[in-house]
Amino acid sequence: MKRTVALLLVLVLTLGCLSACKKNDGGSTGGGGSSDSKDLMTIEFYDVAANYQGTQSGWFEKVVKDRFNLELSIIAPQVSGGDIYQTRSASGNLGDIVILEATDFADCVKNGLIKDITSDIYNYKNLADYKTQIDYYNNGAGYGGKIYGIPTEMTNTSPTTLSEDVIYSSPLLRWDLYNGVGAPDIKDLDGLLDVLKQMKDKYPTNADGDPAYPFSLWPDWDGGDGMLGIANVVQLTTWYGEKIKGSAILKPDNTFTPITDKNATYYKILKFLYKANKMGLVDPDSGTQKWDDAVAKMSAGRVYLMWYSWQVGFWNSTDRLNDGTAFIFTPVQDQYYYADSDKYYGSGRVWGIGSKVDDAKFKRIMEFLDWYASPDGLEFQHCGIEGFNYEKMSDGKYKSINDNALMDNLPVPEEYGGAGYNDGNNAINQWIVGSISTNPKTGESYAKTYWASYKADTMGKTKNEWAAKFGAAEPVEWMKKNNKIIISPNVSVALPSDTPDIATARSQCNTEICDASWRMIYAKDDADFDAQWDQMTKNLDSFGFQDLYKFDVDKAQIEVDAKKAAQ
Repeated sequence: MKRTVALLLVLVLTLGCLSACKKNDGGSTGGGGSSDSKDLMTIEFYDVAANYQGTQSGWFEKVVKDRFNLELSIIAPQVSGGDIYQTRSASGNLGDIVILEATDFADCVKNGLIKDITSDIYNYKNLADYKTQIDYYNNGAGYGGKIYGIPTEMTNTSPTTLSEDVIYSSPLLRWDLYNGVGAPDIKDLDGLLDVLKQMKDKYPTNADGDPAYPFSLWPDWDGGDGMLGIANVVQLTTWYGEKIKGSAILKPDNTFTPITDKNATYYKILKFLYKANKMGLVDPDSGTQKWDDAVAKMSAGRVYLMWYSWQVGFWNSTDRLNDGTAFIFTPVQDQYYYADSDKYYGSGRVWGIGSKVDDAKFKRIMEFLDWYASPDGLEFQHCGIEGFNYEKMSDGKYKSINDNALMDNLPVPEEYGGAGYNDGNNAINQWIVGSISTNPKTGESYAKTYWASYKADTMGKTKNEWAAKFGAAEPVEWMKKNNKIIISPNVSVALPSDTPDIATARSQCNTEICDASWRMIYAKDDADFDAQWDQMTKNLDSFGFQDLYKFDVDKAQIEVDAKKAAQ
């Protein structure tokens, strides 16, 4: 996730748990087949989205075993390092199930590592429900009419719909602490730092007396999702309508500029974090701590600014939304936000099955994937465990309960093993169908934050005071009302793979940008910051940055043209 985790986590947060372990009639009819009379089978799962490596445990292990008698052995390059991709690819067996970025997936198809599933996939009802999107991806990838991949995060909405109330990245502040310093209007990034400094000075610790900081960063996700640079900078560039595409930055007018442009947002946001550190606002563990360390601090109330929409799942609960202590979007007047529309055609990653998988394993995997895309499976992934995370109301719709299960690692019911909710979370950390999709059982989104019951339950102090101050019911409504958002249509297009020379340049340039960026956050003064930036730029040119930039612009222009055509 990388962030994207990243793509990645309202879904995990809100909910990566599974509901009722009862068996249904069989993968091809929508529920998951009984594991009776099936021997336990271990599936090697190569997963670029996973933040955990090892055998799946806990409630998700139990649900998968009960339904399919499968054990998931997860291989996570985010944990083990990128070299594992080359090593396993060279062996001819990347994994039994794989989740890859689209460009790498296409390379694996070309190199014979991915199984052709053309004759089988649409025999499975739930996968067949997404035939339009699956065909669109595979045809666009140029697979000669064959089906190899299943896009991640597909929706049943439309390519131009923005269903979210809160976009993927925006400034999210603790409402009570912001109010505690007078809830001042914020003009720009310097104004945001001033407010955060006031919050830090007035509230230097959490309720337990542990040090708290506006920013708690982590390096684990750097260079992920096909971008160059540190993830904690890359994602914030969208606050000014810009989107990083490898070594290039796509600007609001659909032109490009290099990531090294001092007038563009990578420099702007990196300088913002440098200033924050100079003001004592950055957790001193930031450069070395792991994602799990940062999560523990979020859950303990030791972080005062979040920027991923899903990140608030580590703190926000019904009680905190109602008593005014939750995180919520706080506008910065000079910002103009970039947001992707619903991921109708997918998020850019792809599921596939390894070419070495035998017939028996293939059938079991297909049953599992069909269940994973079913309403039954999607409720497990996005709603949680019935009777533990939610309950059905008399009108057939759902009501959230125990919404502190993730942050407090509540023990799940004994029928699911009784271990902690977070301990047994779905380590795949990636979905075939996104949570914003409509659940046919309820007519509402799978994501609980869009349920009418949840909105009613959480319309307390935080949201009421926010709405009174900003004149809108939800953040996206405010952005649209004030012309502060760019909505980018969802498209699926085939993009060229890196040549060997470009791949080498990309790797070297990414390492240089990431290493230099962390040093610049801790620069001693402005002169040191700019000297390091200039040296980084000089070093990048020696690694072939200019050729890389041209390649990335040409590549990204294909996507831009497709987005223009979709509007």
